[in-house]
Amino acid sequence: MKQKVFKEKYHIFEIEFSKSELNYTTVDEIIDALKKRIDANDVIAYIATFNQYEHTVNIKGEINPIIKDAKNIVFCFGKEIPTSEVLAVRPRSIGVVELEKSFIVNFLEAPNEQANVTMENMIKSLKD
Repeated sequence: MKQKVFKEKYHIFEIEFSKSELNYTTVDEIIDALKKRIDANDVIAYIATFNQYEHTVNIKGEINPIIKDAKNIVFCFGKEIPTSEVLAVRPRSIGVVELEKSFIVNFLEAPNEQANVTMENMIKSLKD
């Protein structure tokens, strides 16, 4: 998994899996696998799955032609509310993008290190 800076200010974690590395063949299958991991965790609450690709098509937005599908699974680690500011960085989301020969899975760095570790482990476990 790589750490990157997107648009010079957003710290993201990202991994690209060759399609041959995974037992999943679609974005939906990967989202379903991530949802199972979320549902199995007592601290994480599943919120929704957002079809970013469909939304962008519907508003006649631009999609890079190499992207075949793109969805986000949205969830929250909300174990505590120490300050009002914490709500500005919740909920969390993992993006799944399908390209011709690979899937890219990524998320925005969370202010809680354990949340980052949990999300990274969920994503890496897709390869098991």
